Amino acid sequence: MSSGPSVDEYRMPLLEHIRELRTRLVVSTIAIALGTGISLCFAEQIFALLSGPLEEALGEQGGALARLRLFEGITTWLRVGFLGGLFLSSPVVIYQIWLFVAPGLYKREKRVVIPLGMVSTLLFLAGAYFGYAVIFRYGFPFFLSIFGEQAQATLSIADYLSTATRMLLAFGTCFQLPVVVFFLARIGLVNARDLVSGLRYAIVIIFFIAALITPPDPLTQSLMAAPLTLLYAISIGVAAIFSTKDAG
Repeated sequence: MSSGPSVDEYRMPLLEHIRELRTRLVVSTIAIALGTGISLCFAEQIFALLSGPLEEALGEQGGALARLRLFEGITTWLRVGFLGGLFLSSPVVIYQIWLFVAPGLYKREKRVVIPLGMVSTLLFLAGAYFGYAVIFRYGFPFFLSIFGEQAQATLSIADYLSTATRMLLAFGTCFQLPVVVFFLARIGLVNARDLVSGLRYAIVIIFFIAALITPPDPLTQSLMAAPLTLLYAISIGVAAIFSTKDAG
């Protein structure tokens, strides 16, 4: 057993936790608001980038994106700005999350919060990019090809944006697995043995998550499950290096 100080010695009183949470929320909100303001200036370009894979697929099928409601244009503009703001502010928001979590680490480990925040941000952006570059590019043509000759697709820009936003955020969040395992390993909840013994269950959960956040077809679910399985394998290595849990 380690002779060092326990995590309990660094726990904050409840009121300090509440104040700390309020500070982190305020900073994150300001960062998101600034990011949203900047993104609103480029909302049309951002939406063109987001809708590029779908419009390309629609062009091959003879379909189109359309505004189906009176205020759909303005609401889409605002939502695109907010989505852009989330991604622009993600380094700040993720760093604030880890600053809030830091008191749960040993004092000597708090110096890793900045590197941890950087890695977490990169993983989040990598997950979102994977969803865009792989799922959007290869999934959308497949879905539109089903009954494509019998019915021309006319899709709502608002509905598409909702779907794209949900998928991008889900991909980015799922890619946080190694960082989450690092934290759980440092507070002694898991080690490499736990992750290896739970591999069969993890695979089932990974495919279940892939089914939830991707369209309902085996191709896109497998495309999503593959990187998550790789991240789980990386997480086993992370736990092997950083776990404080007794191996016995």
